Amino acid sequence: MKVYFAIKFHADAKNKALITMILGALEKTGFKTTCLFRDLEDWGRITFDAKILMEKAFQAIKENDLFVCDITEKGVGTGIEASYAHSNKIPVIVIAQKGTVLPETIKGISTKIYYYENQADLIKSFEEVKKLFEK
Repeated sequence: MKVYFAIKFHADAKNKALITMILGALEKTGFKTTCLFRDLEDWGRITFDAKILMEKAFQAIKENDLFVCDITEKGVGTGIEASYAHSNKIPVIVIAQKGTVLPETIKGISTKIYYYENQADLIKSFEEVKKLFEK
C-alpha cells in the first residue's frame, strides 16, 4: 500500500529526525511512502511557489491509498492536505505524540487516530492500519 505522509515542515529541516523516524516506521510495516519534503523538496534544499507546491501535493495525495499526518505540531498546510484527502475518499490516519490535544476539525475527518511516544508505538499502530486497509 502507498501512503502519503504529511507533517508541519520547517525550511531548516529541524524536524528531519522525527520525519525520518515516522517514515521508517511506515516502511518497516511494509508501506511505500511519499513525503514531499523528502522526495520533492530534498529536505528544504529545493523550494516551490506555494501554488505549485499545493498542486504537486494534491496530485501526490491522489496517487496514494492512505493519508497519514502527524498533527503534534499544527500546520495549516497539513490541515489542507488532510481535508483534500478526506474529500477524495482517501482514509485519513492521524498520529500525534501522547499528550497532544487535537483540533475537533481534524478529529472529524480522521478515519483513525493514534498517539505515540516512540517508533515502537508507531510500528504497532501502522501494523493495525495495514490490517484494516490492506486490499
